[in-house]
Amino acid sequence: MAVEGKLRAAIVGSTGYGGVELIRLLQSHPKVEITSVISSSSAGAPIEEGFPHLTGIVERSLDGVDPAEIAGRADIVFTATPSGVSAKLVPQLLEAGLKVVDLSGDFRLKNGADYEQWYKHPAPADAYLEQAVYGLCEVFGERAAGAGFISNPGCYPTATLLGLIPAIEAGWIKPDSIIIDAKSGVSGAGRGTSLMVHFAEINENLKAYKINKHQHIPEIEQALSEIAGEQVTVTFTTHLVPMNRGIMSTMYAGMKGSYTEQDFVDLYRKYYAGRPYVRVRDAGIIPATKEVSGSNYCDIGFAADARTGRITIVSVIDNIVKGAAGQAIQNLNLMMGWEETLGLGYTPVYP
Repeated sequence: MAVEGKLRAAIVGSTGYGGVELIRLLQSHPKVEITSVISSSSAGAPIEEGFPHLTGIVERSLDGVDPAEIAGRADIVFTATPSGVSAKLVPQLLEAGLKVVDLSGDFRLKNGADYEQWYKHPAPADAYLEQAVYGLCEVFGERAAGAGFISNPGCYPTATLLGLIPAIEAGWIKPDSIIIDAKSGVSGAGRGTSLMVHFAEINENLKAYKINKHQHIPEIEQALSEIAGEQVTVTFTTHLVPMNRGIMSTMYAGMKGSYTEQDFVDLYRKYYAGRPYVRVRDAGIIPATKEVSGSNYCDIGFAADARTGRITIVSVIDNIVKGAAGQAIQNLNLMMGWEETLGLGYTPVYP
C-alpha cells in the first residue's frame, strides 16, 4: 500500500548493481516510496533471493516488465537497464504518463548516428533523444527542474566532466590537448559474468580496455564541446582495477597561460559554490577513491606543472553512487523541486 503524499517509484533492473543501489538509497528518502522492483530475468522471485543483504529490509517479489502495470503502481521509473533495452522501454513508459530517470546510455547522445556507431544498437527516435535532459547535476542542473525525462550521465563521464568543465569554461586549458586516464572498480562492469572480471583474471592485476573505443568518449566530447563552443576531442583510456567500487579520472591538459594549483582551487570552488556534492581539495592535496566510497561526493584535486605548462586534474567518485544511483536521485530531487540532498546524506564509508 502506497504511503499517502510520497512519490511512488519503480526500479527496472533491480537485480543489477545500479538497481540495488537505488533500493539502498531510496529506502532513506523521505519523499519517495519504492512500490515496484522489476526484473525481466527474475520476475516472481523474492528480491532477497538474489540479494540476501536485503532480507527483512525489502520484502517483495520482483515484478515483470509491463509498462501498463508499472504505470498503475508508480509515478516515476528508474531504468537501470543494459544499453539497448531502455531505447525500447522508455518511450512506452513516457507514453504511459510516467516520469523517467534512465541510467543506461541510450539517451545521452543527441545524435542517433553517434549512438549507433559507439553502442552498436539501433538508436531511439530523435524526438526522445531531444526530450531527454542530460542530467549532469552540477553543470546542467537547472535543466532538470520540472523535466519529465532525464538521462543520467555515465560513471566515467561524471568524474571526468566535473573535473574538466570549470577549466574549459574559463578558457584555462587547451581543448585539443586533453588526455584522460580513467580507472574503475570491477562493479563498473556490471553483475554479469565474463572472463574479464573473473577473480583469477582481475585480482592483483591491472587492465586497460576499450582503448580509443569506449562508448563514453562521445558523451564526454559532446558535453565539453557544448561548454567550449567548439568541437573538443579527447584521448580517453579506461582501466579495470581490483577493487569493488570507485573511479579515479586523471586528466592532463596544456594550460593557456600560467596558473598555480591555488588558482585552480579558487576557480573550482567558485564554480561549484552551493553544490554540496563536489568537494575541491586544498592545493597540493590529491583525493583517493576510498574517501568518497559509498557516498554521492565527487572530490577534485590539482597538480600544476610550470615546467611543462600542463595541469593534472584528479577527480574521484563512487561509480555506483555518484556515477549511477546517487546522481539519479539527485536528478529526481532537482526534477521535483526538492532539496538536492534529500535521501543522499551519506558519509563516505572509511576505511
